[in-house]
This record gives sequence, C-alpha cells and structure tokens, in this order.
Amino acid sequence: MSDATDPVVSRETPPVPTSAQGVFAARLDLAERYAALLADAGVVRGLIGPREAPRLWERHLLNCAVLADALPEDADVCDLGTGAGLPGLVLAIRRPDLRVTLVEPLLRRTTFLDEVVAELGLDRVEVVRGRAEELHGHREFSVVTSRAVAPLGRLLDWSMPLVRQGGVLVAMKGASAAEELAAATADLERHGAGVVEVLTLGAEVVDPPTTAIRVEATRPSRLGWDAADEVRGASRPGRAQRKRKGRRR
Repeated sequence: MSDATDPVVSRETPPVPTSAQGVFAARLDLAERYAALLADAGVVRGLIGPREAPRLWERHLLNCAVLADALPEDADVCDLGTGAGLPGLVLAIRRPDLRVTLVEPLLRRTTFLDEVVAELGLDRVEVVRGRAEELHGHREFSVVTSRAVAPLGRLLDWSMPLVRQGGVLVAMKGASAAEELAAATADLERHGAGVVEVLTLGAEVVDPPTTAIRVEATRPSRLGWDAADEVRGASRPGRAQRKRKGRRR
C-alpha cells in the first residue's frame, strides 16, 4: 500500500504547537479542523504529500498565517494557484475581516476547497475554478497572494493585472527572494510597480521566518481591458468557471 493511503502516515493529525494559540487566538478551533482535513482528505486526494502531515503546522499553517500581518484590514484578497488553500484559507481563518477568493484550475482541488469552506462555515470565501489569465480585465483585488507558484517575472504577468491601483501583490518566497527581484527588474518596470520590498514575517513564530515580496500597483484600473492578450500574446480564453461561495453554518 502506498504512503498516500497509509492510515498512520497520511491521516495522523499533528499536535498543535503552543505558538498557534497566539497566532489564531479565538479562531484556533477552525485552524485545527482545517489541519485535520489536510492531514486526512488532503493527503488521500494527493493535495499535499503524505510526509507533510506531521509538519503541517510549522511548514504550512503557521508559515502562511503570519502573511496576514502584511495585509490591510477589510481587504479583498485573491490567492492564485491556491492548491489546498495555502495561503488563502489560512488567511481567511486567521482574519475574518478579509474577503478571500481562491483561484485554482484543477477540479479535484476546487472540490476539496468547496468542502472545506462549507465545513468551516467560511462565508467570506469564494472558490473560483480557473486560471489567473481568465480573470484579467474582469476582476480586481486590493491584495493578490500566492505561494510557490512561479518565478517572480512570470508571477507578475499573472498577478499584476488583478491588483487594483494602490493595491499590492504579496508573494510568499524563500531564500531566493532577493535574487528573483534582481532578475525581474524589467518585468517590474513593465507592470508599473511602485514600492517593492522583501518582507520577513513571523520570526518569533516560525523558523525559518516567512519571506514575502511585496509589490505596489500604480497603474489605473484594468477592468474591461484584455490584459491577458498583452501578457500572453494570444486570444483570451473563456471566463473562469466560478464555484459557489462558502455557506454559513
């Protein structure tokens, strides 16, 4: 039997670290329930690796949760390539003031996301099955996030057309953040980037701390403009198939 279905390796919910209480506070119960879903259905369906289950809190949940420290209050957030909901669902759990849209092209992942949203009663979370380019010219957000989706140059092409003027891209990166910034100088200029900075978050919570690149958007609204054509040099695909919004408990 493979690890993916091993009841010990794949379905063991890891213990909650002490630091999680300070991070999630009154929302810790939701975070625990999400961790249990990831360790069980998330592994069985291949959304996370079976050996990730024992380190869900440090490597995934807390690592993503501290990103919330860089987000403004009451923001509408788009999480591109969210996969199993990282970081988007974690942000929604920690920060109930946020309105979060999870964008993911694969059906098996959006099915899982819909189930989690309904199970946890996250009524301010929307799941959209589609690619970033399909939303260009149709949707804009105050914040666009992502985690390990693509090198910064390509990520800017997907993300910046979705960031409204004055909003920000906040992309989770690793130790290569400074190198990616240096390599993407021309791309940043092409997208009209304003203030650009590397953030170090949660040093007192996770080791190593979370590193993110923050890019301010300065261009006027792109709603109604087919940004996808300019970025990809191709005709626009069909609109993203929008999944249902999360239901209240």
